[in-house]
Amino acid sequence: MIESVSGTGPRLVLRGIVKRYPTIVANDGIDLTVGVGEIHAVLGENGAGKSTLMKIVYGLTRPDEGSIEWEGRPVAISSPAAARQLGIGMVFQHFSLFETLTVTENISLALDAEIEPAALASCIRDVSRRYGLPVEPHRLVHGMSVGERQRVEIVRCLLQSPRLLIMDEPTSVLTPQSVLKLFETLRRLAGEGVSILYISHKLDEIRALCDVATVLRGGKVSGTVQPRSETKDSLARLMVGSEIEPCQLRPRQPGPVRLELTGLSMASEDPFGTSLQAIDLRVREGEIVGIAGVSGNGQAELLAALSGELQVADRGQIRICGQAAGNLGPAQRRELGLTFVPEERLGRGAVPAMSLAHNAVLTGAHFGMVRGGLVRNGAAREFARATIAEFQVRGGDERSAAENLSGGNLQKFIVGRETKLAPKVMLVAQPTWGVDVGAAQMIRQALLDLRDRGVALLVVSEELDELFMICDRIAVLARGRLSPPVSTAELTLESVGALMSGGANDAPADDASPGPGGREAKARLDV
Repeated sequence: MIESVSGTGPRLVLRGIVKRYPTIVANDGIDLTVGVGEIHAVLGENGAGKSTLMKIVYGLTRPDEGSIEWEGRPVAISSPAAARQLGIGMVFQHFSLFETLTVTENISLALDAEIEPAALASCIRDVSRRYGLPVEPHRLVHGMSVGERQRVEIVRCLLQSPRLLIMDEPTSVLTPQSVLKLFETLRRLAGEGVSILYISHKLDEIRALCDVATVLRGGKVSGTVQPRSETKDSLARLMVGSEIEPCQLRPRQPGPVRLELTGLSMASEDPFGTSLQAIDLRVREGEIVGIAGVSGNGQAELLAALSGELQVADRGQIRICGQAAGNLGPAQRRELGLTFVPEERLGRGAVPAMSLAHNAVLTGAHFGMVRGGLVRNGAAREFARATIAEFQVRGGDERSAAENLSGGNLQKFIVGRETKLAPKVMLVAQPTWGVDVGAAQMIRQALLDLRDRGVALLVVSEELDELFMICDRIAVLARGRLSPPVSTAELTLESVGALMSGGANDAPADDASPGPGGREAKARLDV
């Protein structure tokens, strides 16, 4: 048994936890002990059983076998309300927010005690300010980015003053600055005796933050270690059972322009959103251009304009493969060769209750899955099976509902689906959000392989390391303005981080290969 850091005994003990589903054993005899004031990581590949185990602790799922002890006494946690009464709070990977309600209204629904709206809004401001997670209490959720919604989830949980805080991928879409602030908060909470169960695929975070890590593989515990004594590679080997091959970004001369934006301006439909201001961008055949930026600086509006969810008045402001496309809808843009991986997996990337085969039809109708207005179910099933096999999607087959897959496995399916539709231009938002280290490398390599086959890719990500790993050029979106893209070789993490804070128009353009202009860019960015 792991000693608690305070020496007063464990706060939570799980013994022999088993949870079976019709096609898989999600948890197979899991033992886990969390001490008072301990930050305890739970690591594992997508589908290893992490989220199922956390749902059992939070009362969302009942175990088939095993026992739970809370502060030295046996308990049966029958519901989230019962968990909250014990002092257990949870921040979910997939958000549980009502999009048509405000932040205050959403948070009030999760609180067991009634608080007047004005008083609650004041509390939300105080907590969000104290913990460095800015949230506007009266904003409607539907207009918020993924990163902003994540802040709402975290603030909502912190308002409940939990004694055990479960965090499922809490930093997936937070900026590096927000992550550091969150870590300060978590360390302070741990110092006050709050226990934290922390799920993340970011191994550097685990090593920097956590006292203990329990590693799951195939639903079983494969080891318990002290992360600070491990390397990133050794933790990855414990997770996947083998070495992970690094991505290969090979030098390549880009071809003609495939995606072109000229003076793209668009007022945001959301009163709390960010309007796009005179954006110029060219993405060439056989290159990946990355867009960095703090969440809420116009990423959602830019992707909506590019994907066809929103049309622009001047159709020539957006060109796909040389054709004016600003006034075309999503289906028409797909016919020109555009594919799109949105940041929201459930609800936008996939319909939760539909099978993977039918989800394939939604974006692949032009790819032989619909003929004469009728769905070719055989072709759809074959396409879904091939995607599942190629991208190693676990947790079901082509008949499985999208909502039954873990977040990482659903992401692999969506990326695989869009990749296999033979794109000429591909938009990808947050490609590895909530994805384990092995799957993340697979997805990144798949994007690089598309690049090497001549596809033009635009990747929007808040993972700066990821952008540096796979992108030929990087631009920064700040307050609705896009900096000129600069060769990745001429940038540093610090220079991009500085641009993310608002100086998006200080960088020079590097619209071709690296050269003297690129070196001047780096000098100015580093000032």
